[in-house]
Amino acid sequence: MKPLMAITMGDAAGIGPEIISKTLSLDDVYEMCRPLVVGDVGAMGMGVEVASLDLTIRRVEDPSEAMYSRGTIDVLSLENIDVNRLVMGKPQSMAGRASVEYVLKAAEMAMRGEVDAVVTAPLNKEAMNMAGYPYAGHTELLAELAKTEDYAMMLLAGSLRVVHVTTHVALKEVPYLITKKRVLDKIRIAVGAARSLGVDKPRVAISGLNPHSGEGGLFGREEIEEIIPAITEAQGLGIAVDGPIPADTVFVKAAGGMYDVVVAMYHDQGHIPVKLQGFRYEEGSELMESVSGVNVTLGLPFIRTSVDHGTAYGKAGRKEGTANPQSLIDAIKVAVKMVETRSRSIQ
Repeated sequence: MKPLMAITMGDAAGIGPEIISKTLSLDDVYEMCRPLVVGDVGAMGMGVEVASLDLTIRRVEDPSEAMYSRGTIDVLSLENIDVNRLVMGKPQSMAGRASVEYVLKAAEMAMRGEVDAVVTAPLNKEAMNMAGYPYAGHTELLAELAKTEDYAMMLLAGSLRVVHVTTHVALKEVPYLITKKRVLDKIRIAVGAARSLGVDKPRVAISGLNPHSGEGGLFGREEIEEIIPAITEAQGLGIAVDGPIPADTVFVKAAGGMYDVVVAMYHDQGHIPVKLQGFRYEEGSELMESVSGVNVTLGLPFIRTSVDHGTAYGKAGRKEGTANPQSLIDAIKVAVKMVETRSRSIQ
C-alpha cells in the first residue's frame, strides 16, 4: 500500500494552503503516496481559490475516511481558523496557534502509527511566539514533543545533503557549542540519515568552523580541540569521514559527488550552499523559477520532512497565485523514499 503522508497546512496567512493545493493537483503525488492534509477546510478553500484550481475540499474525521484521489483534497480539519478574521501576509496569533496545533496533531498520529510520515508546510516563528509557543521552529517543537535531545536538521538539494551541528542560535554562541561530543553525535546522525535515503556506505565530510579550518590554530582552535578529536573517534568506529575541510570548498566537493553528506557547523554555513543549489531567481521579476530543497528532522521516532522556505507573506493570498510548490513536492518525495528504505530494512 502507498505510504500515508500527513501534510500539515502551516501558517494560514502564508503560502501553505496555496502550495499544498498546487501539489495535490498533480497525478504524480497520488501515484507515490496517500496525502492527508492536517489543517482547516476554510483556509484550504482559500488556497485552492488563490491557486485557481478545480479541486474539491473534503473534510474527514479520520484517515480511514479519506478518498486519496486526485481532484479531491482530504482535510483532517481542526476548525481553528476563522477565515473572516484572517489577514493574509501578516503574523497573527490565531494562525500561529493553529499552525502549531496542526504539527502536534500530525506528530501524535505518526507516533501512534496512524500515518507513515509527516510533511510540513511553513510556519512563522513570530506568529508562533505571539500565540505563546516560544520555539525557534518545527525542529525544536518536534524534538520536545518526542522527548529527544539527540536530534539534528538536514537539508537536501539535488545531490547535496547537509546536517547541522548548531541551528537557531546567535552566531556569537556557536563556538561554545562546537564540542567533541556534539560533533560526534551529528556525524552519527548524518550516517543514519544518508542510510535512510538508500546510501549503504555513506562518505561524510566535516566542515571547518573557522577560515581555512583554523589554519593550524592561527584563526581559532575549535578544529584542533573539538572537531578533529570527534573525527578521529568516528574513524575509529569505522565511519568513512574526512575533515575538517574548509567551508569554502567542502560543499563544492559534496555537490560534485565526492561525499554523500556534509556536517556543517552552523545555520547559515549549511543553508547558503543548499539554497544556492536549489533556488533560482528570475531576473526582472519577483518570481523564483526554482524553489527546490528539503528540510528533514533527524533523530525523531518518526519521519518528518519539510519545505526549505518560509511563509512568504509577500506572496500569500495574491490573486495571481505565484507561490512555487516545488519544495513541498520534493519534501513528499524524500519522505516516501525514507518510508520505503525503512520498510526494506525491517523486512
